[in-house]
Amino acid sequence: MNHVMPPSTSNTIGALLRRSTARNPEAIALLFEDRCWTYREFETAVHRVARRLMDTDLPAGSRVAVYGANSDAYAILFFACALTGLVHVPVNFALKGDELSYLLEDSGAVLVIADEQRASLVNQVRQQGQVPTVKHLWALLPTAEHNDSILDTAMDPNAPVAIMQNDHVASSDLAQLLYTSGTTSAPKGAMMTHASLMAQYVSAIIALDLTAEDRPLIAMPLYHSAAMHVFLLPYLSLGASVRLLAKPDIPQMLALVESERIGSLFLAPTVWVPLSNHPDLATRDLSSLAKAQYGASIMPVTVLQRLRARYPKIGFYNCFGQSELGPLCSVLRPEEHEARPASCGRPVFYVEARVINSAGDIARAGEPGEIQYRSPQVMLGYWNKPEATAEAFFDGWFRSGDQVTVDSRGYIQVVDRIKDVINTGGVLVAPREVEDCIYELDQVAEVAVLGVADERWIEAITAVVVLKEGAQLTAESVRSHVKSRIADYKVPKRVDFVAQLPRNQSGKLLKRDLRAERTGQGEQG
Repeated sequence: MNHVMPPSTSNTIGALLRRSTARNPEAIALLFEDRCWTYREFETAVHRVARRLMDTDLPAGSRVAVYGANSDAYAILFFACALTGLVHVPVNFALKGDELSYLLEDSGAVLVIADEQRASLVNQVRQQGQVPTVKHLWALLPTAEHNDSILDTAMDPNAPVAIMQNDHVASSDLAQLLYTSGTTSAPKGAMMTHASLMAQYVSAIIALDLTAEDRPLIAMPLYHSAAMHVFLLPYLSLGASVRLLAKPDIPQMLALVESERIGSLFLAPTVWVPLSNHPDLATRDLSSLAKAQYGASIMPVTVLQRLRARYPKIGFYNCFGQSELGPLCSVLRPEEHEARPASCGRPVFYVEARVINSAGDIARAGEPGEIQYRSPQVMLGYWNKPEATAEAFFDGWFRSGDQVTVDSRGYIQVVDRIKDVINTGGVLVAPREVEDCIYELDQVAEVAVLGVADERWIEAITAVVVLKEGAQLTAESVRSHVKSRIADYKVPKRVDFVAQLPRNQSGKLLKRDLRAERTGQGEQG
């Protein structure tokens, strides 16, 4: 007698929510603006939206692009897609025009769900004959003209509820196309399965000491994997009460930490840096904040040391990784910061790492090389890009493109992205070392160091500096400081002062934009 085994449903995102609701039905799951959802209400809302998705008769595996700022509807929709076997495609809400059409066309999205501010941008590219796969455009949140948004469906007590046990969705099915930030090339869609994301949640919970009592505040964009998969989903799996903000507004965040006794706060360094200098910081009671996490880009050591000294009772966690692993790869814990403030810690529970030097051998302790990963968290590959997928893997290991060193105890320290290392006069220089040096100057708010093509030097080391409000600094004083601290060949040949640095919405610096702006220009001071 032949027995057909049902697909595994115990390790899916839909099952995660079912289990969490069963344990905590009346506990508060999510707070957004003036709306408060218990776990029972949240799961019911997910099933209402799931039924609406099912009624479109989209085949399992169809891509649903979501294009909007943070909201409770955004979180509900992610779970609804997972429950129905549709593939969630988060879209950076800063994209427009050709950038937007590229991502929609590359993913083959059939349905786009957007907030009011961005729905018109989708219509613009459709009217230009682009994104031919997009057949439907729905509203994420209510508008003055329409009351058929995802949030309306979620809150409608008369909306039909999907009756399902999620037994048609397997853990090996795709849950999300997680597009890389595209800071060095066109974005690629990392194919993340339910199982790979679930493994990532376990790693995050263990490495970051997440608990149901943390009272986390999430303000970084949910289209980015860090906010969604390192914090929101793990916290909901634990039964925590999550306060969600539309954006990381510093005065609002500080006020909420005080008024709602927030215990856990994750921010990109691009938010921690201005927060560390914000006047409201001195007037707010932050005594409830026990855990502060940073990641998505490199945190200046001087800023980190300033925060740790001012708030010794807050435990800081450095979260390092990349989209292709969902994204968490390594963590530096609070008790490890004193001895290794520039380290990004050691690999998390489900991640195995190795460092390969330029000769293709395992690097010795302290020797720079590319860090590579092997993990159940890793993506299946890049969507519709078999060549890029083949290049990304070697002998079963994912090639990160990050140049690091690892000490004898396994602690990782990032040297830089391999593509960002500067070749000046035939000598390789890591931009981060020069940046950390310039950050020692009190007048500096932000700095980016890059190589600009140069006939004499191959690449001329260039520092692009943002000053604190009211501060003054000269190019020569920057050069003099660097020269007094590190080798002469690492001193910037050029120093530019600008009002702000170009970044994407996840906080990653767009050095290609800075480089393009300076190619062919003369020395600035």
